[in-house]
Amino acid sequence: MNAATEFAISLLIIVGALFVLLGSIGLARLPDFLMRLHGPTKATTLGVGAMLLASAAFFSTTADDISLHELAPLFFLFITAPVTAHLLAKAAMHRKSKSRPADGQGQTTP
Repeated sequence: MNAATEFAISLLIIVGALFVLLGSIGLARLPDFLMRLHGPTKATTLGVGAMLLASAAFFSTTADDISLHELAPLFFLFITAPVTAHLLAKAAMHRKSKSRPADGQGQTTP
């Protein structure tokens, strides 16, 4: 494996890890349910997708053939994440989910 391929794979892993970290922080820190929904569905999906592409590139360059095993979870992730986010947002809007207080004190009412 040459240096350019190693650099590209390393870059995909780092970018993927940063997106996953950003999505996790967004899930923990954003104040509203609908805002917290964007963390795992947007940033984390891109992060896991970048890491799966890095894995596919690594195993394709080290083996004699092209590695397609990582494309199945990538496909299912990109198909199911928006659908589940849409259904969760629709359910929350149907239940009229309330925001939690800005200071973090008290209970949210369902």
